[in-house]
Amino acid sequence: MNRPWFKHWPPLLTKTLEYPRVPLFEFVETSARRFGEKAAIIYYGREITYSELLDAVERFATYLSKSGIEKGDRVAIYAQNSPQFVIAFFGTMRANAVAVPLNPMLVERELEYVLSDSGSRMVVTTSELASRILPVAKKLGISVICGNLSDYIPEQPTLPIPDFAKLRLDVEGTVSWNEVMGERGPPDVEVGSDDLALIPYTAGTTGMPKGCMHTHFTASANTLSSVHWFNLTPAAIGLATLPFFHVTGMIHSMLAPIYTGATIVLITRWDRETALQAIEKYRCTHWVNITTMVVDLLSDPKITERDLSSLLVVGGGGAPMPKAVAEKLFQLTGIRYMEGYGLTETISQTHMNPPQNPKLQCLGIPDFGVDALVVDIETGKPLPPNEEGEIVVSGPEVFKGYWNKPKETEEAFVEINGGKYFRTGDLGYMDEDGYFFIVDRIKRMINRSGFKVWPAEVESVLYRHPAVKEVCVIGIPDERVVEEVKAFIVLNPEYEGKITEKEIIEWAKQQMAAYKYPRVVEFVKELPKSGAGKILWRLLQEKEKEKRKG
Repeated sequence: MNRPWFKHWPPLLTKTLEYPRVPLFEFVETSARRFGEKAAIIYYGREITYSELLDAVERFATYLSKSGIEKGDRVAIYAQNSPQFVIAFFGTMRANAVAVPLNPMLVERELEYVLSDSGSRMVVTTSELASRILPVAKKLGISVICGNLSDYIPEQPTLPIPDFAKLRLDVEGTVSWNEVMGERGPPDVEVGSDDLALIPYTAGTTGMPKGCMHTHFTASANTLSSVHWFNLTPAAIGLATLPFFHVTGMIHSMLAPIYTGATIVLITRWDRETALQAIEKYRCTHWVNITTMVVDLLSDPKITERDLSSLLVVGGGGAPMPKAVAEKLFQLTGIRYMEGYGLTETISQTHMNPPQNPKLQCLGIPDFGVDALVVDIETGKPLPPNEEGEIVVSGPEVFKGYWNKPKETEEAFVEINGGKYFRTGDLGYMDEDGYFFIVDRIKRMINRSGFKVWPAEVESVLYRHPAVKEVCVIGIPDERVVEEVKAFIVLNPEYEGKITEKEIIEWAKQQMAAYKYPRVVEFVKELPKSGAGKILWRLLQEKEKEKRKG
């Protein structure tokens, strides 16, 4: 099979990898043996060594085992980035159980659905989220372990502490984190690399969230991919700003550094100034992020005065990187932003831009062991370069199916030339060099008078306007043209009050085909985002539909 992307493969890297056949918690055990007294995590100045991390993981596993948690049982983690999340993640697996990471932004109705669907027997949380999870857990008869973020924050923090992280509460009706950490004597290891390790849930952009079944092996595959693609070494210092419940943060900012024995500088919630101080103080070398974080960081009025010289790798995805922002990053640091692509079903990346030759607003090339095709949406027939169709992938990181949803699992895969491929639901194309580009979600297409309008393309054009800081394009119902194109825009501060929606529309009219440019523009202070930082276009679309019904 033709794989043109090998022409642009990173130098000195093998084109395939061999993967360890071990449970994920073995990453902590190995790094603790090798780098016991080295900082695994730096949390606002509190250093947790690898030996301390392993001890906490085993204590957590002991508590679960003594509480009756057995092999295959699900334990939900409803927490922001914190030492508790890391400990509970590995500790759950060390107890032979399955981790169910939950978005900390979920509200009670959503929590009830995911906890019920996954059959979770226990949930781990922290005090600032307890009031939301407790009523649901009580209703479902699930026990709750609750800690305080402040449990791991030192008396003299080295970085700004968010107010919610200062709470010190004993939450009634929960088992305290300190009690859990008092246990010792972990159970025997019963799981292997092919056993179920975690069930992250999709964002639900095409319906109700679905649990994606990942084994220790599928997660290990992408962990090693991250380690080698980003040249991660034990001396690396990673800035962890992406949420760990999300597969990108989980793989690149937690699992990969711990596998390597590197250090994680951990921030609970994104804050530009905290991130800048962390880079400067701890000399962070690797930062995997979402595009909106880079946009925000470089919007700092005094960014040219900040010391970003320690950074070696800056990359991520979630949305196309605007060319102007990428150029500013390069001018400041000499670093080319590396965009990547992946899904919850593939436990993060299937494609990454090669570091020696990245392309902007591009998914990159298939990474280790991945085969990717673009197929005709109607026939499923593989398409030649530069023809648009659905992107399908196969590889070691592809999930085993949706939890308790055999029909949806079957529909998610297609057989092509004897191989089994996952249907991503993303519309894109591959160029002659083997680089893949996304046009949009197939479900997100706007139908304007019979013409197909892909919001990502319109957004890409609007980002060229100097007034536009962030933008989200949706389709809104229209009796005349079926759907009209609308853009929600967050302005750069210097343009606030100095430009009108009409001026943006007139500018856009000159930049794209008549059926594509937005007839409606609305300036907003901020765009709704998921816990992973992705812009929630569907939420905006649903609100617009409700507004018109009323």
